[in-house]
Amino acid sequence: MTDQSSPALKEIFNAERLQHIATEMSAVYPEFDAGKFLELAQSGLAELSVMQRMARVSECLHAVLPLDYEASLQVLRALAPRLNSGFVSMCLPHFVASYGAHAFERSMDALKYFTAFGSSEFAIRHFLRSDLQRSLQLMHLWSLDANEHVRRLASEGCRPRLPWSFRLEPVQTDPRLAAGILDNLKADPSLYVRKSVANHLNDITKDHPEWVLDLIEGWALDDKHTAWIARHALRSLIKQGNPRALAIIGASGKPEVEIMNVKVDPPVISLGQKITLSFAVKSTVETSQHLVIDYAVDYVKANGSTSAKVFKLKALTLPGKASEVISRGQQIKELTTRKHYAGVHAVHIMVNGERLASTSFEIVA
Repeated sequence: MTDQSSPALKEIFNAERLQHIATEMSAVYPEFDAGKFLELAQSGLAELSVMQRMARVSECLHAVLPLDYEASLQVLRALAPRLNSGFVSMCLPHFVASYGAHAFERSMDALKYFTAFGSSEFAIRHFLRSDLQRSLQLMHLWSLDANEHVRRLASEGCRPRLPWSFRLEPVQTDPRLAAGILDNLKADPSLYVRKSVANHLNDITKDHPEWVLDLIEGWALDDKHTAWIARHALRSLIKQGNPRALAIIGASGKPEVEIMNVKVDPPVISLGQKITLSFAVKSTVETSQHLVIDYAVDYVKANGSTSAKVFKLKALTLPGKASEVISRGQQIKELTTRKHYAGVHAVHIMVNGERLASTSFEIVA
């Protein structure tokens, strides 16, 4: 996910968007003090991250609405379908998390409603933290809901390591707490839901890899939706070359291949240029093999040491004695999540988790 301090992302909540919110609020609640809302919401806006801006909108709505919590929810329910951005609509679940702790059932019902317009994934974590068992019981029911947005919230909201949010330490410690939710969704027809289930399980592999492997090995992987979740849930373990994870996706055993003609072009670049990694993989046996091919870049750090980053490349079935040429381009530019430094960067070709060949490129100042 993009860093929340990204200038472009922050502009989701710019002056024009705040005016839009004020206009639509006035349409559903004519007594709304749009001028006061805009004055409060725009104060110091430039210094705030996107998540801080979302919280600011929620706080300003609360400050301006002269209504009790229940009446405010009715107004916000009317506002939700009028907002022109799914991300912006997440200020409404934030309102629930901030001011609705005293009304659990009414607040959870509001989160269920609002999630269809954006997502209530961040807001619901506050209820999980304050009343874990009660929240999980309700989310278990949501995992059977007809609406894919609600089913997705059941999984995404209780992810142990949800980006941009605090960790759910009880679920991180004991993944069995949310296992029923994941079981209900393991063959979900919605890709939106399946991505969440896979990400939830990938979170768990950081702390309990064997638990996830045991779980997935017990699934019926002949179902295409379940197989998709398994493959994506195990991506971190596959990158690490975990034998059980590789076996689950059919890439077990030592790869019997030769890597040839490995090169990075151009070999010397300046920051912002594009490199192209290319090589050939050739089978050395008569039988076909299912291969997972990745590559790792040893990025140079400020102190001269390196840190490896693994990139997914390709999964393929290579016939006996056959060969295939593989090529991948990558632009080497500054990211919010990575700063580049001058120096020689090693590149490693990985097949079924094993490093079989290496090359390098150099970034010059």
